[in-house]
Amino acid sequence: MKKYKLLQEDTIIYYGITLYRIEALIAFGNVEIGEKGGYIEKEDNLSHSGEAWVSEEARVYEEARVYEEARVSGEARVSGKARVSGKAWVYGKAWVSGEARVSGKARVSGKARVSEEARVYEEARVSGKARVSGKARVSGKARVSGKARVSGKARVSGKARVSGKARVSGKA
Repeated sequence: MKKYKLLQEDTIIYYGITLYRIEALIAFGNVEIGEKGGYIEKEDNLSHSGEAWVSEEARVYEEARVYEEARVSGEARVSGKARVSGKAWVYGKAWVSGEARVSGKARVSGKARVSEEARVYEEARVSGKARVSGKARVSGKARVSGKARVSGKARVSGKARVSGKARVSGKA
């Protein structure tokens, strides 16, 4: 059973890609029947099973997927081959791209970016203007915020905090 439909009459062109606003066909989670959501390029971007949802002005396109109970809201973007799953939430003006993964109960917010093959999972938070890229991993209850950068094969885990203009890179 489909939980939403693409609204053919409500589209935007974003970087040359036509994105369609979605509308809920059934009630699930906090979504009501008839509620309008955000924008996706195609049905492969948002699972029809589970409680995953794209809302407000959020955009999911290219080969990106949002599934399980994940949410993308605000003006957030998910693109490339990125995946947002579990109970993860990407919001604000955050951008998840490339082959990045955000899962578990992770949160990516503000103007944060998670890109390339980076992973943010468990209860980790990436916020502000922080960047997580390369093959970096942020997990546990770790926090990356401000203008901090985590890149390369760096790992930030446990209850670690990386903030301000801090840089963690390489195999750190």
